[in-house]
Amino acid sequence: MSERIAIIDGLRSPVAKAYGKLKHIQADTLGSIIAKELILQIGIDYKQYNEVIIGNVAQPTNAANMARVLASRAGFPISTPAYTVHRNCASGMQAISSAMASIRSNEGQLYLVGGVESMSNIPILYSDNLRDLMISVNNSKTLLQKLTVLKNFRPNFLKPVIGLVSGLTDPISGQIMGLTAEILANEFKITRYEQDEYALLSHKRAQAAIEKGLLKDEIYPIVTSNESIMYDDDGIRYNQNMKALEKLHPFFDKQNGTVTAGNSSQISDGACMLAVCSETYAKSIGIKPLGYIKEFAYAGLEAHRMGLGPIYATKKLFDKTGMSLKEFDLIEMNEAFAAQVLANIKAFNSKEFCKKTFNSEPLGEINQNILNVNGGAIALGHPVGMSGARIVLAALKELKRRKKQTALATLCVGGGQGASFVLEAN
Repeated sequence: MSERIAIIDGLRSPVAKAYGKLKHIQADTLGSIIAKELILQIGIDYKQYNEVIIGNVAQPTNAANMARVLASRAGFPISTPAYTVHRNCASGMQAISSAMASIRSNEGQLYLVGGVESMSNIPILYSDNLRDLMISVNNSKTLLQKLTVLKNFRPNFLKPVIGLVSGLTDPISGQIMGLTAEILANEFKITRYEQDEYALLSHKRAQAAIEKGLLKDEIYPIVTSNESIMYDDDGIRYNQNMKALEKLHPFFDKQNGTVTAGNSSQISDGACMLAVCSETYAKSIGIKPLGYIKEFAYAGLEAHRMGLGPIYATKKLFDKTGMSLKEFDLIEMNEAFAAQVLANIKAFNSKEFCKKTFNSEPLGEINQNILNVNGGAIALGHPVGMSGARIVLAALKELKRRKKQTALATLCVGGGQGASFVLEAN
């Protein structure tokens, strides 16, 4: 087994509903605020960091290689290299595992990693027809030539391409992510009631965590678009109830579907940063890390069943480490959709599914008392580039609070992948 990687500490922004309180902050700026504060709190000089690696899905058009821009804004010297990674919903995890690979190959010892997304600022695009027309007008040399080109204009050229919708639609299967959740709901016979019931649990747990102040040490307040201070995630529906959830109409399959806006994750803005290093380096400087990453695994599967990514990646992780489900004290599974989480719960313990898919025994029964104990993306939101880093931080913070030892952090990935990490407390 390779050396564990230490997570010195981590910090995140509140998660805000898209087009809301953080809409005025681009991803590179939002990430830089969290990165700068984390480095100040840890107290290790910027010059000691070997590299900055940041996960981001919809890179700002005015911040190519967003990680480099973020690092500069956060105060890193120009000598510190930085690069951006993209693995859809697992981008934040990819940043961590990329640093792990560099540490294990002795390329460096200390890295700033994380994930950030401003879904509010995913652009609305011109249609191809309007783009081509504008280019032709620009290339025309005389007024007469320009007017001749403009005669080809049609009103439907103005129909925009919504970047967010395009990004959430898989080009191979042709399905938007919500329809992949409908497929799993049908495959695993998950009812609308079960999905709403799970969504309600997510909101209740998130509300309880906020009211108890459990998340204060992982959230750094941000100044909002109206100059107030945002301290907590704002997607939580306080005092949510089943009646309110039941009133919502299916959003993706409007005729026969069961997946609604209420039992799906929310599009959101947020950033999460972590400082990671080799276990040897942490000991050499006398620092006590928050915890460790023991191992990780990624797996691929059919794009239209992408929600099952957690079981595929976790099976690969267990094969790699020899671990079993019963060894984990906590599980953080990103809640892309209630149907997706419930499908994994059923698949993990299904003899038929595991025999057919892996030719193995079931991975085991997921104890929902240790699953997403402070709520998940249905309540908190799912800034796609951030979420992988957030669930790692959440799991380690909760292990520390509970004085427990081992956690599984796992998520599904649009396009048909899964990611799973084994985390250990200090």
